[in-house]
Amino acid sequence: MWIAGAYQSDFARNLTREGRDFAALTEEVVAHTLAAARIGAEAVDVIHVGNAFGEVFAGQGHLGAMPATVNPALWGVPAVRHEAACASGSVVTRAAIADLCAGFADVALVVGIELVKTVPGHIGAERMGVAAWAGHEEVETTNMWAWVFAQVADEYDRRYGLDDAYLHAIAVNNYANAKRNPNAQTRDWEPPTDDADNPFVEGRLRRIDCSQLTDGGAGLVLVTDRYLRDHPDLRPLARIEGWGQRTVGLGLQQKLDRDRESPYVMPHVRQAIQQAFDWAGVTLDDIDGFEVHDCFSPSEYLAIDHLGLTEPGQSWRAVEDGTIALGGRFPINPSGGLIGGGHPVGATGVRMLVDAAKQVSETAGDYQVPGARRFGTLNIGGSTATTFSFVVGAVPMR
Repeated sequence: MWIAGAYQSDFARNLTREGRDFAALTEEVVAHTLAAARIGAEAVDVIHVGNAFGEVFAGQGHLGAMPATVNPALWGVPAVRHEAACASGSVVTRAAIADLCAGFADVALVVGIELVKTVPGHIGAERMGVAAWAGHEEVETTNMWAWVFAQVADEYDRRYGLDDAYLHAIAVNNYANAKRNPNAQTRDWEPPTDDADNPFVEGRLRRIDCSQLTDGGAGLVLVTDRYLRDHPDLRPLARIEGWGQRTVGLGLQQKLDRDRESPYVMPHVRQAIQQAFDWAGVTLDDIDGFEVHDCFSPSEYLAIDHLGLTEPGQSWRAVEDGTIALGGRFPINPSGGLIGGGHPVGATGVRMLVDAAKQVSETAGDYQVPGARRFGTLNIGGSTATTFSFVVGAVPMR
């Protein structure tokens, strides 16, 4: 499946303060994504919209109809909104691929959008807890997801030992990468370092270990081989070569108890990644870098060994020796990831694919991984209940 065009909004913006709503954000993402693909709206056969919290933060549901609301040329085009917490953006991409592979469509518009800066940060963190297992994971916290990933870090510590310095180093690396990215939320920030600016948020996690509340959107235009044959002047940006998905139970403890004897803390995450590799016919050695889901630093720590960069429980080695840094052997999150780049929940999975496509088309600018020909993404929803991985490759030379 081919990526004909891609777009990301500026994640540093506060759209509520600008007086912009979902209609304005959707209009921006749709217009710029189609322009990037050099494809008119009249060519779109199907639309998939990813959004996690429209009702919770903005009182707006039924967002599948929003593209037609803001662009008359999309009136009548089949469209639907998908939700899978932080993996919503990957779900919509997979749904669009399914339509194209089934022959139902030749051109799919994929849109991820989120508005969460409608409330103060502490209220936003509390509201996002609705994506946990309601009534079963009630804890005394106003930041459910910081608590969840603090528990993941504790599980690593129980099994293998974990020095928190490696978690903080992951965050510092992503802040540094974000300074190179003109769309990154923290590009003009300095990472908090002293105790006053960097307090504990939940458990062992400090502010630096946490991603931000982010407004923003991202889009892709996906097309089939048939469309490319019929439009020989169209030069795609990249190709989606493989994908993998695993969906397991909502509960964090449910997962930890079930897989307590596995060498991997979350073996289904490893399985999703391996499925994507198998589908693409590649191994980790064929990949030049990854955009992974660092909603909190322990989720990137988990990603490192689940990708196979190290043995289980040895992720710290890839942090310590610079493997994952931009310029290292295997850069992770050259965009800044979620901690540095921003995390508009329903758009994050799409944004990862946008950045993967930039890398393999050598259009990533100052955060380009030199010579990248194949890039991966790892996007997780909730406490890894929904996990997606994609492999994105360069377009072969004609």
